This record gives sequence, structure tokens and C-alpha cells, in this order.
Amino acid sequence: MEEISIIGIDLAKNSFQAHGARADGSVAFRKKLSRGKLLSFLASQPRCVVAMEACASAHYWGREIRELGHEVRLVPPIYVKPFVKRQKNDAADAEAISEAAQRPTMHFVAVKTEAQQAQAMLFRTRDLLVRQRTQTINALRGHLAEFGVVAPQGTAQVERLAGVIDGGDSHLPEPVLELGRLLLGQIDELDEKICGVDKKLRVSARKDEETARLMTIPGIGPITALAIQAFAPPMETFRRGRHFSAWLGLVPRQHTTGGKPRLGRISKMGQRDLRRLLIIGAMAVVQQAIRRGETSDPWLARMLARKPRMLVAVALANRTARIAWALATKKESYRARAAA
Repeated sequence: MEEISIIGIDLAKNSFQAHGARADGSVAFRKKLSRGKLLSFLASQPRCVVAMEACASAHYWGREIRELGHEVRLVPPIYVKPFVKRQKNDAADAEAISEAAQRPTMHFVAVKTEAQQAQAMLFRTRDLLVRQRTQTINALRGHLAEFGVVAPQGTAQVERLAGVIDGGDSHLPEPVLELGRLLLGQIDELDEKICGVDKKLRVSARKDEETARLMTIPGIGPITALAIQAFAPPMETFRRGRHFSAWLGLVPRQHTTGGKPRLGRISKMGQRDLRRLLIIGAMAVVQQAIRRGETSDPWLARMLARKPRMLVAVALANRTARIAWALATKKESYRARAAA
């Protein structure tokens, strides 16, 4: 009997489905395993390729399985779906994972370290707190608008609402004032938590040489630099900077047929957190150039002269991603291009 070449595992919370295949593609076994028996079963198997979908808990299992001596391959779920035969079930999914992982042109996801996942958790915790603060501010604005108190959007306008609630000459009913103070207290608590997380991010950014190098690029601050390290795979996996920007989803969507290229808006296929941060940073650079009326970047000046600012921001985010790839691979700092 030939040895097992690849094992596809359909991950779950407690019940796992394993599909073993030989080098010729024939089925070696189909086995259902509990969470506690998965690693002991893989330890008893000869060293081979273990493939999984890059979904929840995949990086944890990838690290554990790699310590057993197996080669781990994480396949994006969207690339597994075409290999599912007829009905969808755990056994069919495990077989599709093993089939997809054997394709020579398949793209795989790098297994993240514990430090990368901890950094990603720090970033996502801050993102959650910011969204909760925005939700609370919008709730306060909406409630007070029902009583004739209207304020513009933004965190900077909270002081105006607080002045109305804490003012002695307020015409608002007492229950409204009491609940308004409750929401203001919650906003203050979220502000303190966000400031604490920001302090941790800045300290972590100053300690790391790679992050400091990325922060020399206009439009990239400590949060974006740390997010690139946390969410992006090693830059060496991309052959060119344009491949990294395409992975982020910052390239036009293609619908080409018959040799006639048709390009649309950005594809939004990649890592949405990084894409959003790069576009926000690029928009900040664009707005600063518009306020000043000039910029030292000749490319940005030409783009602003003939294109809408949002389109320029997306193009600048694409350019920033390619610069970040170049700095990470060449181990250099950013050098601004002088105007002609």
C-alpha cells in the first residue's frame, strides 16, 4: 500500500473530518475525529501534507500540526468551493480541501505566529472600541435630536452635547438629562480604553525596526504599520509590489473577454482592514495637500489636477502598498521624490 500523500481536514469546534489521499489521488481513508483525538491521530500518521481552510482556529491548528513534523497548507475558502462535489457536507469539504491543496498554481495562506495573532487582536480590540464609541455618540445625538438639540457628526461635537446636558438652563426633561449623563459617562470610559490601547500600539511601534521603517511613508502611522505586520503575510511571498496591492484588493476589477479589457472599481478581494487603513491614510495625505494648495510629490500634484479626490486617494493607497512592499523587502527607509 502506498503511503498517504496529503490529509485534508475540515475544521470545526468539536467535530473534525479528515480525508487522506495517496499520491495518485486515490482515497486512503475518510475519518471523523473529535477535538481531543485530532493531534494524536495526526501524530500516528507518516509525515505528509496537511491541508485546511484558512478559517477560524486554522492558524492555531497549523502551528500545532507543524510541530508534529507535517507540512501545513492553508487554502483560502473561496478557492476550495469549486472543488466541492454535489452535496455539501463535512466529508465532501475535507475531500475538496485535499484536492485544492494539490493544485500546482494554488495560493496558500502563511501560518501566523502567536505574536502576530496577539497583535491582530490588539488592533481589532481597538477597532471594536472605536465602533462602540461611534455607536454611543450617534445614539446620544439621535435621542437629543428628538428634543430639538441638534449637533454635527463627529467625536469633536460631544462637548457641545455635554454642554447642553450639564448646563443649568437646559429645557430637557430630567429623565433625558439622567440618561444623557449615562451615555456621556460611557463615552468617557471608551475614550480612556481607546487611549490605553493607542499607547500600547505606539510603544510597540517604536520598539520594532520594521514598523519604524514603514512609518516613514506618508499616510502610514503606527496603527497601519502594526496592522501590516499583523495581517499581511511575509512580503517575500510576493514577487512584486503590485502583487501585494492586488492581494489587498486595491486593483481594478477585471471583466475581460475576447481580448477587450474592461476595468471597473477596486476588487475589494483582499484584507479589508489593511485596505481601509491605507485608504484612510491616503485620504489624509490628499486632504492635507488640498488645504495647503501644494505638495512636494509631483505625482500627487498631477493626479489632483485632473482626478476626483477619492479616486486619487485609492490610487495613492495602491502606490503606498507597493512602496511598503519595496521598503520591507529591501530593508530601506522611505525617500521622498523631489519635485521637478
